[in-house]
Amino acid sequence: MDWDRLRVFHTVAEIGNLTHAGYVLNLSQSAVSRQISALESELSIALFNRHARGLVLTAEGELLFATTRSIFAQLSATTAQLAETNVNIRGTLKVSTSVALGSVWLAPRLPRFFKKCPDINLQLVLTDEEVDFTMREADIGIRFGRAENDKNLIYEPLFKFSLKIYGSTQYFENFPIPKTPEELDNHHLIVFGSHAIAPVENVNWILRLGSKTGNIRQPFLMVNSAYGILQSVKNGLGIASLADFIAHDHSELIPILPKLKYPEIETFLVYPKQLAESKRIEAFRDFMKKEVHVKHMGRS
Repeated sequence: MDWDRLRVFHTVAEIGNLTHAGYVLNLSQSAVSRQISALESELSIALFNRHARGLVLTAEGELLFATTRSIFAQLSATTAQLAETNVNIRGTLKVSTSVALGSVWLAPRLPRFFKKCPDINLQLVLTDEEVDFTMREADIGIRFGRAENDKNLIYEPLFKFSLKIYGSTQYFENFPIPKTPEELDNHHLIVFGSHAIAPVENVNWILRLGSKTGNIRQPFLMVNSAYGILQSVKNGLGIASLADFIAHDHSELIPILPKLKYPEIETFLVYPKQLAESKRIEAFRDFMKKEVHVKHMGRS
């Protein structure tokens, strides 16, 4: 297959519009259309269904697009590696992590990373969903838990954290601090929304803690992001389970029921084996390990 036609096909498949793809490729709409038609003729299949609002991939087009995505992702990663030198570490680095960890804990610490590596173009991908490293949705990720079945990824232990229970000084001006799990029945509990993807398993364990067998407490407030839960607790709306490494950065949060055995979660740095020698990966890995070296990740 002709390489230029594949490049044009890949761009059109990503954008779904001939005119817009032409802008990206610096080609006229008619030139883009001719390249697509020539590729379809060469393969003797239709790659797109034409609609008034744009183009939609056929089943065969989806199959070819999956291949071109993989090819271009590999080329992008290789190009970035070739641009690296021992003197200057440069290029794009896509870092994936959860919304809460990325926005609340990582982002405030990034100035130290940029001071050390000013030529790296860092892109944060904040999501509580899994990213596809093979499609280069990210170069390196910070993940909770380990997928043992993926042999193409390197997992490096980073830190462990606990999901503890916190309320704010503002909240406890109006409510007594609970001394036992059973006393949570009398408090406003804030939990993760059931319609969203939870960053960790059993995230709403506080609803069952100390409740009567078979009973689940009704939450006072449900929020579909850990960051939103943090802000709600800080503003005195109620009590919630929060990652201790995030809570440590906020002096207005008060831990309660300290003698409980809290859920503990292991966190890993994850990246493809093919990027193991990348200077950008090495720089970010060293930065992260230095940041978490402080006991319990408690200080910024």
